[in-house]
Amino acid sequence: MELQTWLAFFAACWVISLSPGAGAIASMSSGLQYGFWRGYWNALGLQIGLAVQIAIVGAGVGAILTASATAFHAIKWFGVAYLVYLGVVTWRSPPRAFVDRDDDRAKTPREVFARGFLVNITNPKGIIFFAAILPQFIDVARPQAPQYAIFAATTFAVDLAVMMVYTALAARVLRVMRDPAKLRWVNRTLGGAFIAAGVALASFRKAAHI
Repeated sequence: MELQTWLAFFAACWVISLSPGAGAIASMSSGLQYGFWRGYWNALGLQIGLAVQIAIVGAGVGAILTASATAFHAIKWFGVAYLVYLGVVTWRSPPRAFVDRDDDRAKTPREVFARGFLVNITNPKGIIFFAAILPQFIDVARPQAPQYAIFAATTFAVDLAVMMVYTALAARVLRVMRDPAKLRWVNRTLGGAFIAAGVALASFRKAAHI
């Protein structure tokens, strides 16, 4: 792989990761609810979801989802339902000040990890995106598996860094917020954002059908 090709993909990763989306919302929500170290597991789950999506594209299943309306819609609507579910749960969460909290009362790292994983793995936009973008960086004259591995590692590292920043900022904000009324509106704002992300996903259609 040429260095110039990798640098172009590296730059694209930053632009994509910094763009607000379901992953960023999930990271901020986790930072607000659990703090940085517990929310960190959400960020890891998001990255494993992305890595699986890249593996799917590399295995050719991405092309199947692109061609099969049934497979695409099945994953899409599961993702819509999950994002709306997260939105409702977050909206209804009782306001809790982030002071002297017992982390044992929060969700386990495994549950937080699974939440992040499901947010990304049930979003077919990711697979469609990688199926459309990655081939442009692949040198077909060279072994493709190592190239996909490099792109997956690059995506993992960049998006993890960005999601950790979102998580840390959210946790920092909550630490200085003591008013339950303000925290209630924070929960409702994030809950509404999850639901909005679900609605946006519901309206997403494959380019071939637009």
